[in-house]
Amino acid sequence: MRILGIDPGYGITGFGLVDAQRGQFRLVRCGAITTPANTDFSWRLEVIYNDMVELLRATQPDVVSIEELFFGQNVTTGIGVAQSRGVILLAIRQAGIPIFSYKPAQVKQSVVGYGSATKHQVQDMTRRLLHLDSMPKPDDAADAIAIALCHARSSTSLLAQAQQKNGGFV
Repeated sequence: MRILGIDPGYGITGFGLVDAQRGQFRLVRCGAITTPANTDFSWRLEVIYNDMVELLRATQPDVVSIEELFFGQNVTTGIGVAQSRGVILLAIRQAGIPIFSYKPAQVKQSVVGYGSATKHQVQDMTRRLLHLDSMPKPDDAADAIAIALCHARSSTSLLAQAQQKNGGFV
């Protein structure tokens, strides 16, 4: 299964493409969609949308996993990220690719085994699972890879398989 993980943002949207086969994972490609600060926000959303459409076309993922939003202290930033996530979801939906959303704690739990893991712990375990010498940069790409791994590990669980066989019900 080819999984495209997305860490949404409006300055930097990270992506990581992972091949997952029988519990083995391989990083295919990663990077970031970036938009310059101090430019028209609607233009930034258009760039993100267009680049996401092109990324989906070029990578042909089987599924996309994307991080759900976590609103911390800065609600203004959260609103911008939510708008970015919206245009990303639109591009994925229009491409007809299944979408799976994960909360940050789910990503941490799936990758590290601990829902309150630190960013460093998640990146270190991601590096180990993919047999990398170092974590890719920027951090947003590394986060997106972890989101892809979360789906790879979650979708192969016995519970997930049972849910798929029973139309989503166990």
